[in-house]
Amino acid sequence: MKGTVYKSTGSWYLVKAENGTFFQCRIKGKFRIDDIKSTNPVAVGDHVYFEVETKGDETVGIINQIDERENYIVRKSVNLSKQTHIIAANIDIAFLLVTIKNPVTFPAFIDRFLVTAEAYDIKAVLLFNKIDTYSDDELVEVKYLAALYRKIGYKCIGISAKTGKNLEKIKALMKNKVSMFSGHSGVGKSTLINSLEPGLNLKTSEISVQHQQGQHTTTFAEMFDLSFDAQIIDTPGIRGFGLVQMDKEEVGDYFPEFFRLKSECKFNNCLHIEEPKCAVKEALENEEIAWSRYKSYLQILEGEEEHFRKDNYSQE
Repeated sequence: MKGTVYKSTGSWYLVKAENGTFFQCRIKGKFRIDDIKSTNPVAVGDHVYFEVETKGDETVGIINQIDERENYIVRKSVNLSKQTHIIAANIDIAFLLVTIKNPVTFPAFIDRFLVTAEAYDIKAVLLFNKIDTYSDDELVEVKYLAALYRKIGYKCIGISAKTGKNLEKIKALMKNKVSMFSGHSGVGKSTLINSLEPGLNLKTSEISVQHQQGQHTTTFAEMFDLSFDAQIIDTPGIRGFGLVQMDKEEVGDYFPEFFRLKSECKFNNCLHIEEPKCAVKEALENEEIAWSRYKSYLQILEGEEEHFRKDNYSQE
């Protein structure tokens, strides 16, 4: 039988067969996929083949093959730095929820998410949530960030999961697609999904007042069928987003505004650091490229983890 993985809890997988029936499945043996050293060889969104075994009153599916993935999004495993964790596979569009307070989403995190989406050829959309809670000055900051990313070519939408502002725009983008929603814990993913599909009743949680960050309400990634001909993958809140499997020479290709200028650089292998006649550095000096993006680029090149210091990302 063939089906799609809807939930992964580590050793067990909830798989929806092509006839619409759900099966609890486990893996037969060990899988190695594309030489990925992953903590989870099978991910939500994977298309798999499985056999059904019945022992007494228990019916269990045994996954024995995984279809080739169209794409996937990964991050470094929290405890095993040399391994990766596949967040989701076969994604048509990835939404990143961004908040400028309670909790703060810093540009370093946004940029790493976008770079990963570019690397795996996944359309990315930025959703600036909680705009109903911001002061006038905070709304100016939201508009600045949205303008920055729109100039690069990313779709940005200001939304309120609680009031329903612009949710119809999101639904239109999601129709007939598999969407992934991601972001830090507390940015309102579960609240947004509940607003898009009230019948799901996903668990939500308040922000930690002491640490100004969200509490984890989603433990495992899970896919849901929605009533408006769409599928959604809800992911656990991500505190950090370490990039993997990326050579220094290719990082700039995943910054669209850098890639557009690449052919104008003197050297084909220009890293846009100290090379002479670098079109990217010239655009940076002419304020045609955002300094926050360039700083994120340098951090990725240097292999640094995200620096969540607000003064590193002033609006220069």
